[in-house]
Amino acid sequence: MNKPEKLKKSKQKKNIVKKIKLYNQKSRTEYKNTMSGLLTHEKLKNLDNFKQHYKCTRLQHSINVSYYSFYIAKLLRLDYISVAKAGLLHDLYFYEKASGFKENVKMLRQHPKEALKNALEICDLNEKERDIIKRHMWLITIRPPKYKEGYIVTLVDKYCAAKEFFSSVFSKNFSGKSNTRMNRFY
Repeated sequence: MNKPEKLKKSKQKKNIVKKIKLYNQKSRTEYKNTMSGLLTHEKLKNLDNFKQHYKCTRLQHSINVSYYSFYIAKLLRLDYISVAKAGLLHDLYFYEKASGFKENVKMLRQHPKEALKNALEICDLNEKERDIIKRHMWLITIRPPKYKEGYIVTLVDKYCAAKEFFSSVFSKNFSGKSNTRMNRFY
C-alpha cells in the first residue's frame, strides 16, 4: 500500500471515530433526558447504599446496565426506551446479598421478582419492560427472555458485572471508591 492510500485510510478511520464519539455524546444526552425522571426517584437513589459487585454500588451497576443496553438497542434500532427503563430497574431490591452459596443462588433466582414488584410501585411498565426485568437472570433461571431487548439487558448485565468486579479487584485504588463509575446522571 502506498503512502496516499495509507493516509486516506487513516483519515477514514479518524472520521469514523469522530462519528462514533459524536453519536456516543448524543446518546448520553438522550439517555440522560429520557431517564431523568427515574434517575431522580428516591427509591432508586437508595440503591446507592447497597454493594453490588465488590466496590460498585447497585445503583451504579443499574445505570451501567441501563446506559450500555440503551446504546446497543439504539444502534440495533430496537426499543431502546424500554431497554433503558428495564435496565435501570432490573436490580431494584433492597437487601444485601446472601453469604452462603445455596442462599446466594436462591437470591439470584428470586431477586428479579422482587425488582419487578418494586419497579411497579414507582412507575408503569409495559409488557416488554416487565419481561426484561423478570427474565434478566436467564441462564441461572430457566425461562429465556421473550424479546430481543431482553437478551441485550441480560448479556449487558453479565458484561457489566464482570467488568465491575474485575476492575475493582485489580484496581490500584483500594480506598473503597469504585473505579467503574460512569459520570453520574443525577
